[in-house]
Amino acid sequence: MSIYIVSIAFSVLFLVAVLELVRRQRLKEQYSLLWILFGVLLLVVSFNVRFLERTAEWLDVKYAPALLFLFGLLFCFAFILHLTLVISKLTGQVLRLTQELAIMKGKHREGEGGTL
Repeated sequence: MSIYIVSIAFSVLFLVAVLELVRRQRLKEQYSLLWILFGVLLLVVSFNVRFLERTAEWLDVKYAPALLFLFGLLFCFAFILHLTLVISKLTGQVLRLTQELAIMKGKHREGEGGTL
């Protein structure tokens, strides 16, 4: 069995899995777009063997299917960076909300006449 056939099968299964997760609302649409883009890109590259082989020759890669793994790895790095940005933003929001809640609790206690 050719690595290209395995790659095509994996791409199709991957796309079906992502779409099923979105359908069941286990994966938000905003994040699924990146996964769908990756699956489609992998499917296109897997179908277009000549493009992959020309790119491998241009990059001086001896085994062209290894580029499929390189594309996947680069996508994973980009996606991890994206998730890190989202986590950083959420961390700032949680900190701000925690501070606002503490201020509100303090004002509520002062209004009741209690001490801090």
